[in-house]
Amino acid sequence: MTAMDGDFTQWLSRAQIAEDRLTAERRGVLQAAFAFRQRCGQDYYSSRVLSHFLLHCDAGLKVAQIARLVGISRPTASRQQGVSSKEAIQAAHHRMAGRPHGKLLPRYAGPIAEFILTHLDATRYDIIEFIQRTWSVHVSTVALHHFCKKFGLDRGTRAEAKAPKPSADRAAVDGAAAEPRPIEAVPSVAASPPPPFSRRGPSTRARSS
Repeated sequence: MTAMDGDFTQWLSRAQIAEDRLTAERRGVLQAAFAFRQRCGQDYYSSRVLSHFLLHCDAGLKVAQIARLVGISRPTASRQQGVSSKEAIQAAHHRMAGRPHGKLLPRYAGPIAEFILTHLDATRYDIIEFIQRTWSVHVSTVALHHFCKKFGLDRGTRAEAKAPKPSADRAAVDGAAAEPRPIEAVPSVAASPPPPFSRRGPSTRARSS
């Protein structure tokens, strides 16, 4: 067994992965990942790229195993499951750019709204890069979320604004139809008195002779 094989075995052991239970395909993927780890190092960028690959390559590894292989926490690895490659690279760049600082001013709302409406597939990191290019201001994703929520630029508010709403006339008609109609009272007919000089009993015509 070479030194490289020994290091590979220890790497799997630290991640609590039994080497003798690996299939040939899974062993090949992990050997390639270990070679990448040895060549590129354990910096944040390399770890982020490697974890993103292992999470999306259908190697059959559990999230906790990938987290131990790469050296990140289990919740961090779980949050990266639904992230695209573009978002993963943008998040790494945003993280390594240093602690975000700066303040979003109300006058930024108009240009940001125009950018969002003209770039419907833009991610939050695209918006952050637009803010940095336009005003040379670094902001965090949390600050951007609160800013968009305040000015109605978040996805939920925009989706609600696009939803069709019933017109005022239609709402009035539906409201009138829903109201119960009052029951109309039937006027009572008073009995009229019999005419004068009339017999109260039933009259029978006499038989003619």
